[in-house]
Amino acid sequence: MTSKNNTSIFLFLLTVFVFFSCKNDVVKIKTKEESKVGSLFTMQPYELNFPEIKTSEKKKLQNTIQTFYNDNYIPNDFSGSFLVAKNGHVVYECYRGMSNFEQQKAITKETPLHIASLSKILTATALFLLIDSKKITLDQKVNTILDDFPYPEITIRTLLNHRSGLRNYSYFTDKKTIWNQKNTLQNSDLITVINKNKIDLEYKSDTHFSYCNTNYAFLASIIEKITKMNYTDAMSELIFKPLKMKNTFVFDLKHKDTVSQSYKGNKVKYGFNYLDAIYGDKNIYSTPRDLLKFDLATYNPNFLNKKLIAEIYKGYSYESKGTRNYGLGIRMMEWEDGKKMFYHNGWWHGNTASYFKLKDEKTTLICISNKYTRSTYKIKLLSSLFGKYPYELKSKNDSLE
Repeated sequence: MTSKNNTSIFLFLLTVFVFFSCKNDVVKIKTKEESKVGSLFTMQPYELNFPEIKTSEKKKLQNTIQTFYNDNYIPNDFSGSFLVAKNGHVVYECYRGMSNFEQQKAITKETPLHIASLSKILTATALFLLIDSKKITLDQKVNTILDDFPYPEITIRTLLNHRSGLRNYSYFTDKKTIWNQKNTLQNSDLITVINKNKIDLEYKSDTHFSYCNTNYAFLASIIEKITKMNYTDAMSELIFKPLKMKNTFVFDLKHKDTVSQSYKGNKVKYGFNYLDAIYGDKNIYSTPRDLLKFDLATYNPNFLNKKLIAEIYKGYSYESKGTRNYGLGIRMMEWEDGKKMFYHNGWWHGNTASYFKLKDEKTTLICISNKYTRSTYKIKLLSSLFGKYPYELKSKNDSLE
């Protein structure tokens, strides 16, 4: 055999090897029927098919974000996680501080932190999957699902968009005549407590927006009733496992000494209290890397049907003028020029969290802290680096350009 033939065969085999190697690296998009647990659709991973940002552009972004981080987080002795991604690729991330200051456990990219009300996005997504699986409908009355639910006018939609009129459970269970705070409040207690104490709605259902954690505590109960699984297992089966969110879980009080702890701004630790077992509205621990996997999965063409997606990403509350609104499980900003921003913030004890989904730019901004600071929410200012958002980055040294 000639040298020329040997070369041709070698190049052919090399091409075949490279082809199959690359093919194995691509996440196969399953059909909706393939991504099921029993009769329920689950989420499935997705990689945005876009190239990484050019090296020069990425370096410029990293320098700008680093300056922003140094100015806004270092002076506050920030303790937590910070990530910016574009097209599914991490542009910048930083992990500092301690998940447990007493034991000097450093926060890393694999350290789960309490994401507070960012949990609502995940709870809402589980509901969307149940709707897409035709197990429930968006406008179904809650009392057709939860036994003894006392408000016949409330629907799943009005729980999701905070227009139900429910009172916040923390505002009536803090009274000794209603709940003994020596006992831990559970989701399963809420209907009994409400009925026993004749807790009325705060306002007529679906007349205006009022952010209320009780909405999402009941959504968690609906998930349990429909899936016949506890909330922890349902979230794992529908979302966490399929997306390989290995550092994400629902908190259980029996693990209170091993999870990341929560601190005041002066590093005094918050103790757990009688409200720390309620889930759906809070109590999920996660990492920016895991939340990025979730964010990317929402771009999957098989995520949900288009009609349902349209219902999620639209505003429902226009009683008051302004740019702020709420969709289904997601906050939003709407400007007069038609530009929209989708996000959610969180705060529980000393934990603060912020997630921004810049849909038009395929950009993700995530910040989580376990030591109280409002700096967490400043990450939204970085949106102006990626699109025409009305925020201005300021540097002490004016060196952002």
